Amino acid sequence: MMLAIEQGKRGLYTTRPNPAVGCVIVQAESIVGQGFHPKAGEPHAEVFALKEAGTRAVGATAYVTLEPCSHTGRTPPCALALIAADVKRVVIAGLDPNPQVAGRGVRLLEEAGIDVTIGVLTQQAEALNRGFLKAMRTQMPYVRLKIATSLDGRTAMATGESKWITGPAAREDVQKLRARSGAIITGSETVIADNPQLNVRSTQLGVHSDQVPTPIVVVLDRRRRLAHDLQSDYQLCRRPETLYWHEDNLMALLKNLVSEHQCYEVLVEAGASVAGSFLAQQLVDELIVYQAPCLLGAQARPMVNFNPLSLAQQLRFDIDNYEQIGADLKLTLLPL
Repeated sequence: MMLAIEQGKRGLYTTRPNPAVGCVIVQAESIVGQGFHPKAGEPHAEVFALKEAGTRAVGATAYVTLEPCSHTGRTPPCALALIAADVKRVVIAGLDPNPQVAGRGVRLLEEAGIDVTIGVLTQQAEALNRGFLKAMRTQMPYVRLKIATSLDGRTAMATGESKWITGPAAREDVQKLRARSGAIITGSETVIADNPQLNVRSTQLGVHSDQVPTPIVVVLDRRRRLAHDLQSDYQLCRRPETLYWHEDNLMALLKNLVSEHQCYEVLVEAGASVAGSFLAQQLVDELIVYQAPCLLGAQARPMVNFNPLSLAQQLRFDIDNYEQIGADLKLTLLPL
């Protein structure tokens, strides 16, 4: 199953809006087939693994990171492919909460006389598809908030100057966050101050950036200061696919991104006000802080606009992971 998870990671940046899935087929303690789902509309992981295994799949065990699909979409059902290959056993990391599947794949396998085991390395496998799984269960995306800050929690000088606080390695790491996101949310202040591209342009993803579906960029613009304009000074405004959100209701925006755009993982890259709003409304699933070993001083801009009146109102987090990225420290935090 660990090998199947590694296979699934190979599609992490290219499968959106489909989940990243890996499959490994074992015959007599030998691996005879491996596969992953590379892109929506192309065959799923099980199909690639079965093709590699060929006749060696007969009587074999298939390890799959997500319940095989049972419905016909752009590709045939994978559960039926496993049945047709005459595998003996299927080991599944976790069930697919997609209403079109949701246990039906398992039932098809069991009705065909195949032994099914569910719940092997579930937590590790679900880490591949936190957004897809959350969206299927709650109709809300998985939201990551990314902040680059100094040691004293500052994100820009008082003048707005912010390029660059963190180093090139940290900025390259942010490309991975963008590459797995269906949407990137920013604020009009950030667009006006920094004129960002907010695109995926890395050459270090393991796949060509052309293979990565372009994230939708959403600009929060309650004052309607920005709009699509091919002659605009702002790069995002020259892109016709940029969306503008003029309402205060951030939860409505997130639900809309799931229901209308199939954006299941969302990255927030914005200033202190937007970051503070997402945190205060408890809409952040994962806070990622890139902390540079520098001090910017008390007059520099804070990382979030959030003003609790007492310690009882503080926001606390679990440290899920920490690592050094170049000269900077990367903290991955989960809200308590």
